[in-house]
Amino acid sequence: MTETPSTWLTQEAYDRLQAEYDHLVNVGRAEIAKEIDERRQEGDLKENGGYHAARDEQAKMEARIQELRHKLASATVGEVTFDGTVAAGTVVTASVGGREMRFLVGSREIAEGTDIDVFSAQSPLGSALLGKAVGDETTYTAPNGNEIAVKVIAAEPFQH
Repeated sequence: MTETPSTWLTQEAYDRLQAEYDHLVNVGRAEIAKEIDERRQEGDLKENGGYHAARDEQAKMEARIQELRHKLASATVGEVTFDGTVAAGTVVTASVGGREMRFLVGSREIAEGTDIDVFSAQSPLGSALLGKAVGDETTYTAPNGNEIAVKVIAAEPFQH
């Protein structure tokens, strides 16, 4: 059995995801069940677009509930600590294959509401950078099999 990788979240991001989960489970499910029941009463289900749309919405909501349940159960919650090396929660400026990029090593959830690109710590680029400091060089294997050179130009803790 493989161990599920942990998702690092700030307390704020964890609380936001927990609130979304609680709302979907306690309010969203009841609302969509009522909507489905109302549409079902309209008649022939084969030609009832509103019923099918409500069922599709229900499936999407259940998928999001499962995603949130998994993320919350596997989350590591903490504050950003920065010792000068790249870790989850670090904003990195790097030369990646000769192109300068700025991105967060972490999860989309902590960067919600910002326009910064995000690479998880488990991604090829993110994992290659973990523990690296400004000036360090490394490579990673891209999904297409190419080795890509990376040089850390700057690193700082993520501030939302």
